[in-house]
Amino acid sequence: MITGYVIAGILHFVFPKAYKRIMPPWIPFHYMMIYFSGVCEIVFALLLIPEMTRTIGAWFLIAMLVAIFPANIQMMTDFRKRKSNYFWLTLLRLPLQPVLIWWAWSYVK
Repeated sequence: MITGYVIAGILHFVFPKAYKRIMPPWIPFHYMMIYFSGVCEIVFALLLIPEMTRTIGAWFLIAMLVAIFPANIQMMTDFRKRKSNYFWLTLLRLPLQPVLIWWAWSYVK
């Protein structure tokens, strides 16, 4: 889990345009938010390493997963409008979010 979030956070800096495409239009400062969320993913994941900060890191990850859920919905909506062949993947991604939240919750216990 830690490695996955660190890699995902780094990808925000490597491929910011990919993240911009899924940002809901009502969210301001797209690139600033992309970089901020990338930093959050990295920092929150690293907080899971020390036992002393593990619980707060998990709670921050849970909050982040809830906060980025609108981007998943936006991506699904955009793919449907474009009649993308990959629309089905966006449908699979939505129920994955509660699984990721549960996984982060397992670090709270």
